[in-house]
Amino acid sequence: MLEDYVVIDLEMTGLNIKQDKILETGAVRVRGGRAEDVCTALLRPGIRLTEEIEKLTGITNEMAEAGRDPEEAMAEFFAFLGDDVLVGQNIIFDYGFLKQWAVNHRFPFERTAADTLKLARKFLPKEEKKDLASLCVFFAVERRNAHRALDDAWETWQIFEKLKERFGREAEEAFIPKPLSCQVKRQTPATERQKTYLRRYAAHFKLAVPERLDEMTRSEVSRLVDQWIFIYGKLPQT
Repeated sequence: MLEDYVVIDLEMTGLNIKQDKILETGAVRVRGGRAEDVCTALLRPGIRLTEEIEKLTGITNEMAEAGRDPEEAMAEFFAFLGDDVLVGQNIIFDYGFLKQWAVNHRFPFERTAADTLKLARKFLPKEEKKDLASLCVFFAVERRNAHRALDDAWETWQIFEKLKERFGREAEEAFIPKPLSCQVKRQTPATERQKTYLRRYAAHFKLAVPERLDEMTRSEVSRLVDQWIFIYGKLPQT
């Protein structure tokens, strides 16, 4: 039975791996079924948060702007994960963002994991909802600070242990970690030529240059320019 692992949870600026950013990380290191250590950080995403994300997480744009440097915070997060087995609620979603970060930074990140969502779907009655909030109610786990990464990871740890306690003996094979699979392509930084063209275009049509232009990928800049051309037309030839 799985006793040593790390529970993870991430908050993102949205649902799209190619466009959205990791906003907050949370992890709980578990040894012998007991929480041993935690790791969490609020990241500075470099983009404005939508009202929907602010309401969902309680993280404001002001909080995000004061967050930690993403490179530093993510390096610390990956170091905390080490080579551990992962546990999470619908973990493939969070893993996809971690995998994209790893691919962008040219290092391998292949893991096995146990998913509390899949386990709940396997063992709980069909009429029971399987989202994290509902599982907290079902297993009498106190729910605090919903959609904050460390709190969600802490609650997921408790739910996983309760699932093991209730169903582990009769179906031990269900708790064996499975390999995670997520195919992503490296997002290359925007070229200087792209950034120069975008600045020229913005200046001509009196548009705001994105604050995070230097952090944008080639596909992001290309997509933004295409949107502008659709609205304002092509940049006149000089």
